[in-house]
Amino acid sequence: MPSPVIPPALTSLAAAAPSTPLGPFVDSLVSWTTWVTLMGLVGLIALAVLSTGPAAARTAPAALPAVTARIAWAAVVTGVLAAPAVLTELAHSASKSHGYDWSAAWDSLYDGSNAGRLSGLEVTLVLVAAALVAPLTVRSVAAGRARTWLLGTGLAAASVALGATKFPTKVPADWGRGSFDTLVWMLHLLGGGVWFGGLAGLLLLAVPGAVPTAERRAFWSTAVRRFSVAAMACVAAITLSGLFLYWAHVDGLTQLVTTMYGRVLGVKILIFGGLLLLGTFNQFWLHPRLDALRDEGDQRPLVTVLLRRFPLVIAVEVVLALALLLVAPFLHGSARNQAYQAQVSEQSATPIPAKKLPKLAAKQVSTSTWVWGTLETVAVIALMGGSYQLSGRLARRRSAAATATPDATAPDTTAPDAATPEATTPEATASAPLPS
Repeated sequence: MPSPVIPPALTSLAAAAPSTPLGPFVDSLVSWTTWVTLMGLVGLIALAVLSTGPAAARTAPAALPAVTARIAWAAVVTGVLAAPAVLTELAHSASKSHGYDWSAAWDSLYDGSNAGRLSGLEVTLVLVAAALVAPLTVRSVAAGRARTWLLGTGLAAASVALGATKFPTKVPADWGRGSFDTLVWMLHLLGGGVWFGGLAGLLLLAVPGAVPTAERRAFWSTAVRRFSVAAMACVAAITLSGLFLYWAHVDGLTQLVTTMYGRVLGVKILIFGGLLLLGTFNQFWLHPRLDALRDEGDQRPLVTVLLRRFPLVIAVEVVLALALLLVAPFLHGSARNQAYQAQVSEQSATPIPAKKLPKLAAKQVSTSTWVWGTLETVAVIALMGGSYQLSGRLARRRSAAATATPDATAPDTTAPDAATPEATTPEATASAPLPS
């Protein structure tokens, strides 16, 4: 992209480049609580709809009420907390002294403006979602037919509440670009919500006692496999929407280190990369082993070891997700404008107030943009689909090795020792020892 043209009146003498502060930490913390609760609500309900509910119904029907009730409790608490979190952010934004103007926040709900209607929808719909899911905290209701439609309608209400945070408050001048920008944000937010909230829900279910011991092996093998499908779809959505947002806000890799926006975005990308690495570990190492143990029907200590390691990995992923959501509110403006304004200020004869610095127009979508975007979309979807197929193939290979008969492996010429049966049975030698 060619360098921006600096107005002639601003090029006579040099002045100091303006600094781009991160902003008060409390502002980002308030926004963080809003994002955590809204995205957590969506992810928890989606987990019950897409992963744990179907897995329990298929492999452990007796555990379905307990699993659903635990997720429902978490969703209700998160939904109830989301309403004051949204109001707190509104009150903080309305205050002129960096405090909290609760009266202004409450009056802004449904005040006739588009912003007021969207804020009102956020507060209303999170409470509606919590109310819809609340009956499922009773196990008898969670085991009944109402479970499906209560979760479905609750998920729809929570998703609209999350989406309302990025719905446009003004009629866009370009409906095509405005609609596409909104779609990108919906993919980014809903993908992140389903992924991050789902991880938190899995961690809650990994607590001892959540799933009966007899059904634990079969349930977890199916649940994590179903969640991996949803997680891969979320990663694809986050990656594609993130690439578009990067294109819209950053001009070149150098702006990742020369602007405050770029440095914050770089930290966010690093955290996201850590999440991807842990997800890869789950997908290609832990999940295939759980599948093999399920098919083998084994009760060796390896099952316990894996089920203990799984919550630890998930807990680290949840912590990284919370850190990522804490970093995201620090992204103000764009790297393009910060770099441009620094250049304008450096070439200006006198210091220019930050509020009066010029801004670049939004990037225009061209034919090459659509071509590259299409190629990126195809590549990301192909990568996610290929990864899922590869992990499934690894799981089937481990299952085949685990269920192999003694004749198919090696002849047993030594009588088993009755005192140490686990060390000499073919099943005990069918899989590799767990690395430390």
